[in-house]
Amino acid sequence: MTRLLLIETATEVCSAAIAVEGKVIALAEDPDQPNHAARLTLLIDQCTRQAGILLAAIDAVAVSGGPGSYTSLRVGVSVAKGICYALDKPLIAVPTLQALAAASLDSLSDSGIRPAAVCLLPMLDARRNEVWTAVYDSRLQEIVPAQPLILEHNMFENFLRSVPETTTENVFVVSGNGIKKMEEGLIGKNVVGSPVQKCSAKYFSGLAEHFFQNSDFQDISYFEPFYMKKPNITTPNKPVF
Repeated sequence: MTRLLLIETATEVCSAAIAVEGKVIALAEDPDQPNHAARLTLLIDQCTRQAGILLAAIDAVAVSGGPGSYTSLRVGVSVAKGICYALDKPLIAVPTLQALAAASLDSLSDSGIRPAAVCLLPMLDARRNEVWTAVYDSRLQEIVPAQPLILEHNMFENFLRSVPETTTENVFVVSGNGIKKMEEGLIGKNVVGSPVQKCSAKYFSGLAEHFFQNSDFQDISYFEPFYMKKPNITTPNKPVF
């Protein structure tokens, strides 16, 4: 019986969950908590108590691997690595956009949209008029890799037209907090908005289970998440001392 600790800190949401055999049995999250570093370990403790499972009893730690905020991702990955080192557990990295795509696919069960015609388009807010996005098919296979996209001057429409092996019958399902940047009129016949608009640890239980069963683990020493933008570190003009 596989027991996984799930950690999601890629965006403004800080969340943790415990999944057994790919099903979430405990979840704790702060939807708009700016201080992930102060809250994450408390949420993990809350999950273990809720699930009645000791942290030492988990089989692996799955963490959101990005893209996402530099500082937030580092908090999640640092905590995940610390637990893996301390308990000698493997580390799993779940792509943030693929997790959103999986959740948006699940949300289509009552929509009437044929799964075969679906293209999943998760979006993460990257400030100003920019988002990070990727395209997945209904099997969650990557069609277009994660990349930045500016939502102005018809660039979104041009992006959709450039997606390989799609036709006018395809429906693009947009998810994630990047939906808020969609200009009025972009949601139409072939573009629909998903109710999944925030990241959460609960969304990647299935993917984490799949990676675990396939022994798709990360090197704890060298793994680095996929940052949207690295920090702008400059050299001081004056000596520190």
